Amino acid sequence: MMKGYAFALLLFCSTSCNACRSGGGQPAPAPGVTLASLTVTSSSFPSNGAIPVDYTCDGADKSPEITLSAPPAGTQSLAIIAEDPDAPGGTFTHWVAYNLRSDLRMFPEGGDPGSVGGVMGVNDFSRPGYSGPCPPRRELHHYFFRVFALSGVLDVKPTPTREVVDAAMNGRVLAEGALMGVFSH
Repeated sequence: MMKGYAFALLLFCSTSCNACRSGGGQPAPAPGVTLASLTVTSSSFPSNGAIPVDYTCDGADKSPEITLSAPPAGTQSLAIIAEDPDAPGGTFTHWVAYNLRSDLRMFPEGGDPGSVGGVMGVNDFSRPGYSGPCPPRRELHHYFFRVFALSGVLDVKPTPTREVVDAAMNGRVLAEGALMGVFSH
């Protein structure tokens, strides 16, 4: 009896339960568009390198500087999503910023998305804005700072969740790029 219940719960969580896994979706490209690549770098930490404490829950918990290459023609807005796919309950979202100006090439360290036309969504800490890496003690996690070039401005209610932003981006993605860093306490 117990094995059957555990199997049913596992099946339910793996197929339909948003609470069992948050974020980590992959919005589809715009119809008829071949997804282009964005190069994403940072002066805050190197690609595949350690994320400094200032950008984590152990430090100032400020967002890192994010630089991106020029997006393709037709880009009307940008979005940044930071996520931890190594989290125990599934992908954990640390940052959702969207409707950033399409001419943005550098998001400043600790910056306010509103200063570049953007809006904050709610992260998986249930707070709007950036909340840095904070893995369980003695676990090394990978953090992806994903940037999306979009064919439109997202029309969503204020302080949306990652899932709402992903759904609004679906069918609008022209290009994507990511920067990965690691952190452990």
